[in-house]
Amino acid sequence: MELVWLEDFNALAQSGNFSRAAELRHVTQPAFSRRIRALETWVGVDLFDRTTQGATLTDAGRHMLGSAQEMTRRLYQMRQEAREVAGKEARTLHFAATHSLSFTFFPGWVRAAERSSPIEAIRLHSDNMRVCEQMLLGGDVQFLLCHQHPDVPPQFAAQSFHSKVVGSDWLMPLQAQQIEHSSGTEPLSLLGYTAESGLGRIVSARLRQEASPPSLHTVFSSHLAAVLLSMALEGKGFAWLPKTLAEPEIASGKLVRALDEHWDIPVEIRLFRPTMALSAFAEEFWAKL
Repeated sequence: MELVWLEDFNALAQSGNFSRAAELRHVTQPAFSRRIRALETWVGVDLFDRTTQGATLTDAGRHMLGSAQEMTRRLYQMRQEAREVAGKEARTLHFAATHSLSFTFFPGWVRAAERSSPIEAIRLHSDNMRVCEQMLLGGDVQFLLCHQHPDVPPQFAAQSFHSKVVGSDWLMPLQAQQIEHSSGTEPLSLLGYTAESGLGRIVSARLRQEASPPSLHTVFSSHLAAVLLSMALEGKGFAWLPKTLAEPEIASGKLVRALDEHWDIPVEIRLFRPTMALSAFAEEFWAKL
């Protein structure tokens, strides 16, 4: 039994796709598939049903998932605590944050948090939502900072994590000022988010709720809101952008509404952490939030 097999298992259970999971784990798909099969051989049962659409957990796999995630986190926590005892990681907070919040929200939020409790050291990992979730699940970080909507739960077991609302934001449909949409039934040019993006999940859920969603044609996709903002400024289409990210462009008039206020999406900014005990310093930081 190898720890890497459990990490692979968690990644595939989360993504439901061998190629995406292999990408997350930074290995080739054939090597990743061999490691999943090795785990199944060790357990003695199939953990995934494999189809052309992807991979879904079997009953045995679903039964094993919670324990596998908890075991992985505990092993990494054990390593972290040993390093803290040795003085190598003392009083360091480890965060994963989605790209847009890393650039806009995180610096000011951390400065405000330090007023009540000085922070000696921070390690911030910035990536898309899928990678950030995997880092929290794997125990690589203590905290995950992300946009969250009540209708779009994170892709990990809610009972294994606590969270606090630490801010708020809006996703606004924005475009360059000079764009003029054609009249009639022509679809609007959408600058969309890829599947790795948490903001993309939120926008997709909002559109599914509408009885008559706007006619949209996706002309460009990225998991980075900052890239979509740049494309919108170039007049390539419109995107649902976080207000915290696009505020300077909105204030200057470079970006204007592509759709009316009905299509604004209110979102929370949440900080997630495992239910299991963290380091004493991390627990002190959490308690004072």
